[in-house]
Amino acid sequence: MSLSEHPRTPAERLAALRETMRENAVDAWWLPSSDPHSSEYLPEHWQGRAWLSGFDGSVGTLVVTQQAAGLWVDSRYWVQAEQQLAGSGIELMKLQPGQAQRPMAWLVEQLAPGATVGFDGAVVSLATVRQLQAHLAPADIRWEGHRDLLDAIWPNRPALPEAPVRAHPSDYVDTARREKLAALREKMEEQGADTHLVSTLDDVAWLTNLRGADVDFNPVFLAHLLVEQARATLFVAPDKLGTALIKELAEDGIEVADYTEVASALAALPHDARLLIDPARVSLALTEAVPTGVSFVEAMQPSTLAKSRKSDRDIEHVRHAMEEDGAALCAFFAWLETALADGETVTELTVDERLTAERARRDGFVSRSFATIAAFNANGALPHYHATPAAHSVIEGDGLLLIDSGAQYLGGTTDITRVVPVGQIDAAHRRDFTRVLKGTIALSRARFPRGIPSPQLDAIARAPLWAAGLDYGHGTGHGVGYFLNVHEGPQVIAWYAPVTPQTAMQPGMITSIEPGVYRPGQWGVRIENLVVNRPDEASDFGDFLRFETLTLCPIDTRALDMSLLDAAEIAWLDAYHDEVRRRLLPRVEGPARDWLEQRTAPLAR
Repeated sequence: MSLSEHPRTPAERLAALRETMRENAVDAWWLPSSDPHSSEYLPEHWQGRAWLSGFDGSVGTLVVTQQAAGLWVDSRYWVQAEQQLAGSGIELMKLQPGQAQRPMAWLVEQLAPGATVGFDGAVVSLATVRQLQAHLAPADIRWEGHRDLLDAIWPNRPALPEAPVRAHPSDYVDTARREKLAALREKMEEQGADTHLVSTLDDVAWLTNLRGADVDFNPVFLAHLLVEQARATLFVAPDKLGTALIKELAEDGIEVADYTEVASALAALPHDARLLIDPARVSLALTEAVPTGVSFVEAMQPSTLAKSRKSDRDIEHVRHAMEEDGAALCAFFAWLETALADGETVTELTVDERLTAERARRDGFVSRSFATIAAFNANGALPHYHATPAAHSVIEGDGLLLIDSGAQYLGGTTDITRVVPVGQIDAAHRRDFTRVLKGTIALSRARFPRGIPSPQLDAIARAPLWAAGLDYGHGTGHGVGYFLNVHEGPQVIAWYAPVTPQTAMQPGMITSIEPGVYRPGQWGVRIENLVVNRPDEASDFGDFLRFETLTLCPIDTRALDMSLLDAAEIAWLDAYHDEVRRRLLPRVEGPARDWLEQRTAPLAR
């Protein structure tokens, strides 16, 4: 490479990439936020998009040609990306809902017939490659996915993580791995498959009842799982597992092979094998390793739905985790109000530190479940704002403080957003806060047919905001794992998400409800609880479900505009606070207990 061997800035790294593209006869480079496991949170080794562009948000697609470069992100990241891309030579491309394939159309606009688009097929899913092909082929543009150009320009690229793998303690496991694999094999047989490749890390962890720490916030580990009718093979770095755990897996019919051997194992499949894959969750590189004669059976992998449906015992553990989390939040908010009243210096960074410290004192705590968002006033208008030592706000003066945080406990995963008033707030603050709460209450109270596609529930939460001419640019709800990923499918509550049979709402699914309002340069409001689908009373028109609210933390009534709430909404809020008070009082003491009693006082008297 004739340029600097150590490109230090995004502009230098972009120049180095373009030189490498020329050397490899590639006219455009496609760089998504992905790894070989279709992960949301990536080990540093695969954070090439962040390293090259300087934008460190969790989601974004970077596309580079010799003349132009664009980074596509949704509205959660527009302000952050604009700031971080400054001076990089990369243009911010604002994605609107439903425009996920816009970068592909841009490529066609930029390139001439006969051009070649390159990407690393190890980190791009088969489904994405097919979408690229559908856009590129009519324009006579080729693609090439067999090289990773970043290796040539990324000095000291981080190695793969080496955190140990451990068994999820049996006290928290309702279904043994042998039983999970047997149920999986039944589904495989129903689909006409005799072999199944699982690459998504949370599915591998769930099926094997193992947990790790290779990815920030998610207790997962780098691995693939190949399930056949007579055996299963876990491809994982062998030194991650102790001898006792390898023996335990063998007793359950799971062999252990090196992480790097998965492609060779696929290549050795018999030519009459029928391999079940989920095209959206397996990389192009692995599918290309499969012999020509093997038949692909394409469907959503069965474990995605199975792990989304928590058992009654799982839900009991989650309820316990929510009580631990709620107690930690009470202690934190009691401290916060006292510190602000006493004039202590409290920053957005302090919020994260103190909140994490309170959670770390609770039974079963493992880690945060995502990077805490503590955002004061204008920062709260950025849905995925992240305070840093170089750029953060002091909590002082008047306004709204938004705190979106969560934790991993051995018995469950939490995710909660609360907004608290600081100093004096005005009528506009109160109107936004109350209308967002109305959206949270509306969906929390909903009764709906079992099997309804989850995206269709979105309008229930948005209706109180739409009535006031308000809206927000993110989804209303995402699935949540059981001591696993804080974001999981198949259910998602977002009007722009595809309505498919796979998104059907089923008992045991845990989902967030988190409407919001964001006023750029002023403030943001989001109120989030986790809920679980529970069977409701039988109906002549079929089975119905309702939500049980799992999250236990007061909603700050000091920010309400009571004139906007009707009697039923006040009754819901009082009932929720009564439940919060009843279940958390035994777990708190001192200032936290006083705070809890004060913040859960009934509105209706």
